[in-house]
Amino acid sequence: MSSPATLPGDPPGGRRAIAVWSVGVSVYCVAVIFRTSLGVAGLDAADRFHINASALATFSILQLLVYAGMQIPVGLLVDRLGTKKVLTIGAVLFTAGQLGFAFSPSYGMALASRALLGCGDAMTFISILRLGTRWFPARRGPLVAQLAGLVGMGGNLVSTLVIARLLHGVGWTAAFAGSAGAGVVVLVLMLLFLKDHPEGHEPEPFPHQGAPYVRRQIAASWREPGTRLGMWVHFTTQFPAMVFLLLWGLPFLVEAEGLSPASAGDLLTLVVLSNMVVGLVYGQIVARHHAARLPLALGTVAATAVVWAGVLVCPGEYAPTWVLVVLCTVLGACGPASMLGFDFARPANPPERQGTASGITNMGGFVASMITLLAIGVLLDATGGSYRLAFSVVFVLQAVGLSQIFRLRKQAARRERERLVASRVETVHVPA
Repeated sequence: MSSPATLPGDPPGGRRAIAVWSVGVSVYCVAVIFRTSLGVAGLDAADRFHINASALATFSILQLLVYAGMQIPVGLLVDRLGTKKVLTIGAVLFTAGQLGFAFSPSYGMALASRALLGCGDAMTFISILRLGTRWFPARRGPLVAQLAGLVGMGGNLVSTLVIARLLHGVGWTAAFAGSAGAGVVVLVLMLLFLKDHPEGHEPEPFPHQGAPYVRRQIAASWREPGTRLGMWVHFTTQFPAMVFLLLWGLPFLVEAEGLSPASAGDLLTLVVLSNMVVGLVYGQIVARHHAARLPLALGTVAATAVVWAGVLVCPGEYAPTWVLVVLCTVLGACGPASMLGFDFARPANPPERQGTASGITNMGGFVASMITLLAIGVLLDATGGSYRLAFSVVFVLQAVGLSQIFRLRKQAARRERERLVASRVETVHVPA
């Protein structure tokens, strides 16, 4: 199937769209910096708060629990309030969370700070997806979504290259408090320059009817097989890299594979760089060949499983360096593959449900990441630190996700064809 044609009423795109979208996506970039900053500080956090592996995992689990739990409410808020208001609230919350984490004197206060950060972070990505649909033509949707993911990975790159060095150079409080300044900068830029939509493309107002409206939005989005397929694609593809970058990658490479923290940091950087390159490739492929979405997603899952299996069953105490390089390169494809989930949910829902549908889809990968983070921490404590046994949980969640993808794929494809035919008929009958 080729990429969708321009539809009547499509936003024009252009330089102004790029400028406005860039301001919005910079907020998301800073949110990712804050989200992933713990990934390079995991060992330092364990020492600072005197905690074990399970307690360390609780930081990221709580953050992701809040993030995942907020996705549907945030989707409803974006549909109702628009991008700018929701992003403003999000930026205030995640900046306060990062600042609180810098000065937390205890484990409990640090947990509360990460929860606050997760709440603000949860408001960013769905807002950016909505901003893209309001400013760019529908045919640009897959590429714009992948570019948003690429910018987010740029934030991850800042964590691995900048915050890690600040942490070991100026210390915990100065590193995290200093980074919080980036949140203030993007908040000011957004308040000055961000607009929800171009002139002449205001969305049609629709009345808010309280709880019945909320239930209808969620139920209508969930009934669409494309929404559910998108959620399971996101679930199955995102979590291996998310878990690796967010918390367990650095301890695994240092403690299980015998690398120095600097070498481990270089491999985490490789994951990010691979993600950025693959994101551009996937975006271009799907923009030209819509039918490539599922093969790309399934191929990424298969490659991830094969490479992880190779690392975990590798003979000897340590896996060869080249195997770890291949692992980190393949993990870089997980983020772009997870973005394909939105390309199933987007055409399955009308504009007034895009935020809600995106929220449901975005829950998938973060729920999987949360489960995996917890399982790895528990297994590490139970097995005396056996990373090879702990990371085997990856295959269990991949199997669950694949079973649902294969169950839904035909139904979603049929519904999408029906919608495409209907839209073409409407386009033919639009008066000149």
